[in-house]
Amino acid sequence: MFSLLCFFGLVAVTVAQKCPLQFDGRVPSSAALTSFDSSSSLFNPTYNLGANLKWSDVLLFPSVDASLFDANGTKAVEVTINDKSIFTPSATDAQTGFRRAELMPASNTGTDPSTTGIKTVHFSVMKDSTRPLNTSHEYQLFFLESSDYSTNQVVLKYGTIIGGNSGANPDSLFLVGNVNSNPVKTIYSARFTPSVWHNFGITIDFNKGTTQVYYSTNGDALKSTGAAVTNNVAGQGEYHFGILKKPTGGGSDITKSGFQEKGINEGVVFGGIFEEDSTGGCISLKP
Repeated sequence: MFSLLCFFGLVAVTVAQKCPLQFDGRVPSSAALTSFDSSSSLFNPTYNLGANLKWSDVLLFPSVDASLFDANGTKAVEVTINDKSIFTPSATDAQTGFRRAELMPASNTGTDPSTTGIKTVHFSVMKDSTRPLNTSHEYQLFFLESSDYSTNQVVLKYGTIIGGNSGANPDSLFLVGNVNSNPVKTIYSARFTPSVWHNFGITIDFNKGTTQVYYSTNGDALKSTGAAVTNNVAGQGEYHFGILKKPTGGGSDITKSGFQEKGINEGVVFGGIFEEDSTGGCISLKP
């Protein structure tokens, strides 16, 4: 049973009700890594990862406590990148400036109902201290990419943000709005402390064009970080959960230019990935 927070006008009422699921990316405890390579996988079996790599080559099942929404028979999965993590959409289009591997829900086609109405995306992230990220780079750990690939409407970033977080501690998670906005809005930020689950519930109102963030750590229930903020979420698109590592010192096209060090061995642990329909204010705060 879920604990939900439903809003009727200005009154918050806690009720016992299960919100309808749009997609469920929580990994069964019995799953093998090779299941991610299959056409029946919860996630797209071929996108987005390095050329000639399979998901079973880059995913791990880490030995960690269950995340907030993995408490009922599902488990965490770790996404890793290395020097071979060069996404190649076509034979003539290798993204040599990036290192990336992102899980994309199989049912999320770019124009499906997961990007209409009012939806809340849930996921948890944790550091892997044995495969640390490099704070001199910018990372995208979660993002919604518009169906025409022209923008990312909501992004969870980490590290030194290109053209962005001057003076901020780069060892932080930054949940930002549409990257084509001027300026780009930082909706919420938190230190990415190690050995801790960082839980997010991100409510996207595609009708009103707003985004609201819920956050907690470890087993604590999600709490609102503030009111919904105006954010351009038009364009539908696809959700990405993983690691997109941008280069340093890139030119006008950072997908193909800039510096990436050799010997990359980095990872981020994910848990509790799912999306629910939040029509009427239905939000799952804790299992």
